[in-house]
Amino acid sequence: MRFHDREQAGRELAARLRIEQEKGMLCDPLVLALPRGGVTVARQVASALDAPLDVLVVRKIGVPYEEELGVGAIVGDDEPLYDEQSLRALGLGDAELAPVVGREREELRRRERLYRQGRPVPELRGRTVIVVDDGLATGVTARAALRFVRRREPARLVLAVPVGPPDAADRLRPEADEVLCLHRPPAFMAVGAFYEEFDQLTDEDVLRTLHAEADS
Repeated sequence: MRFHDREQAGRELAARLRIEQEKGMLCDPLVLALPRGGVTVARQVASALDAPLDVLVVRKIGVPYEEELGVGAIVGDDEPLYDEQSLRALGLGDAELAPVVGREREELRRRERLYRQGRPVPELRGRTVIVVDDGLATGVTARAALRFVRRREPARLVLAVPVGPPDAADRLRPEADEVLCLHRPPAFMAVGAFYEEFDQLTDEDVLRTLHAEADS
């Protein structure tokens, strides 16, 4: 199974979530996208559920010599969340990762300022919060996002993604009330392999989507 693009993936997620909404399982929903890639997917979900769309900026922490290999994540002012098993396997500790964490913290704050543009963080307590991304890889960024949201006491917490490896989706089940992962291929290499079009999005793409949603 491959999605044509993020918009199609978002429509398919939205169709599944709309069924739940009609059953009364998604009361007072708020959709939180993990930018950048999750924003396009999340807009389709928010539109179908007639729910507000906002962003939750999470930054992956990669190993110093190969930063695409994620071993942790940060969100807000939280301490880094690490995959301890990966750290042990790679022989990494706080000292080796501190420069990476510092750079990612700066980028996280830059994106928060840019994307929020002075808007307050939405109130999450008592709402159904649906965290949306364009896919799972290790799941560490999603875990950081879910724990951040959970501490803000939503009535219900849902993670919704189009694709991810079975083990990553299963490991996230304790972190949310529901993990909706449409496609769980046993042979998983990368999220982008399951999209025909998977262009890297820019800050301008994120802002354009958020402004379009606000105007709709």
